[in-house]
Amino acid sequence: MFDLHRLRLLRELKHRGTLAAVASALSYAPSSVSQQLSQLEAEVGVRLLEPVGRRVRLTEQAEILVAHTEAVLERLERAETDIAASLADLTGTLRIASFQTAALALVPAALGLLRDQHPQLRVHVTQMEPEKALPALHARDFDLVLAEEYPGNPNLRPAELEQADLLDDPLHLALPTTAGAPDTHGPMAALRSLADHPWVMEPEGTAARHWAMTLCRTAGFEPDVRFETTDLLLHLRLVEQGHAAAFLPDLVWSGQPTTVTLRQLPRSQRTRRVFTVVRRSRSRHPAVQACRDALLQAVTLRSRQPT
Repeated sequence: MFDLHRLRLLRELKHRGTLAAVASALSYAPSSVSQQLSQLEAEVGVRLLEPVGRRVRLTEQAEILVAHTEAVLERLERAETDIAASLADLTGTLRIASFQTAALALVPAALGLLRDQHPQLRVHVTQMEPEKALPALHARDFDLVLAEEYPGNPNLRPAELEQADLLDDPLHLALPTTAGAPDTHGPMAALRSLADHPWVMEPEGTAARHWAMTLCRTAGFEPDVRFETTDLLLHLRLVEQGHAAAFLPDLVWSGQPTTVTLRQLPRSQRTRRVFTVVRRSRSRHPAVQACRDALLQAVTLRSRQPT
């Protein structure tokens, strides 16, 4: 029998890419990780790692072993789910990752509901963009991720992950105070009227940035992106102070009155999809189901707030 702990280290290397990243994630010394994997090679009787420059990569045999390890861990996770379902009270820790605006607008209300309904459940929340949170969900760093999908930019849907919609979040063109009167001949004209203004956008490599750049280019101009941050509250502040134009979602106001001039976007670009993602092997876990229910209740409570 192969040692499950060492198999998990090999799987971690598959997901995290380097021995140093595995060591950091698990609070081990890199030398300890390397030693454990060497012992696993001895157990299996074949070479599992091969050097590539200063890094290592998994051999074909290691990839086979990781695939079987995934199946074993999935089965164990299903067993954990069945045990939790057999108990009267929810206990343990639920690990959530959420992007900023959902964390502001939905997560606090959901936490309140979970605290009232399941006081023994410990919930740990990390603010993290979906581009990083979804791979971390694969790696079992989180149990549930709040993610977003922009118009025309569908996310990958791996078979081992399960998505559930929360809400459609309206998107707007936010005008800086220095912009003057925008063109009123439709959404594209309003967008083109900001072609010469500075912009604030999310960093390169994010779905939001790809969507925003595509929208501007479709309108016929290359935006002058002077400010880059995933912090949409900073986007809002820069627009309020007249420093930049931006694309802002409704969730950024967390139910409060809007503070800048907004214009509609083209019809097919007016909403982003907000949803939860979990591993299928954990989707029936009572804590995951309770969290999803609480988030849906938080969406309902938000929709009842006066505008």
